[in-house]
Amino acid sequence: MKEDKIYITADGSHSIQSAEFEVSYHSKYGAIQEAYHVFINAALRFKAVIQKDISILEVGFGTGLNAFVTLLEALKRNINISYTGLEAFPISIEHATSLNYPKLLDQTQEQLFLEMHRSAWNTPITLHEQFLFEKQLVKIESIDFREQFDIIYFDAFAPGAQPELWTAEVMEKMYQALKENGILTTYCAKGSVKRTLKKVGFTIEALPGPPGKREMTRALKIP
Repeated sequence: MKEDKIYITADGSHSIQSAEFEVSYHSKYGAIQEAYHVFINAALRFKAVIQKDISILEVGFGTGLNAFVTLLEALKRNINISYTGLEAFPISIEHATSLNYPKLLDQTQEQLFLEMHRSAWNTPITLHEQFLFEKQLVKIESIDFREQFDIIYFDAFAPGAQPELWTAEVMEKMYQALKENGILTTYCAKGSVKRTLKKVGFTIEALPGPPGKREMTRALKIP
């Protein structure tokens, strides 16, 4: 039986190669670089200019990297985050405790990173006074959120690996989950994905991609 494998990306940070889906959790050009470019720079910092209390939904909690860099950003900028991460296929605790993100980013917050992975599923916790956290063990097709989030990090595996997560039905769920003027960001810039986002009501912005990618997508829910 094949097993997931940790490997080092170009910026020195870890990623995992999924045995089941035969794809990587991050860009081989740099996991940390990608997380900051696609989700922090294009979404959280964009939103933090106008508000200091921000609710985030992540589709594809995965290694916890996006949640961890969001926590660090909240502490750095003195903003309050309510964070919900969705995951249907969790990584093992053994892999989670081997990832080098705290070592590279902020060793003093390593226990908070580990607590993200060790905490119970479907149980909200106060990870930090500025960071409310919940991870839900659920398939995205079954969720039903209504105008709850300011930001969605859409970090599912690519359409070629998980086409069922990029359908109009799922993107309609994303649209409904966002508050007015909410933002969805994703590394994916595939034409069919952008057309689907437009079809359900999003306004699309094509942004420069992270290292190794020409473009990424930011989708806005404009009243």
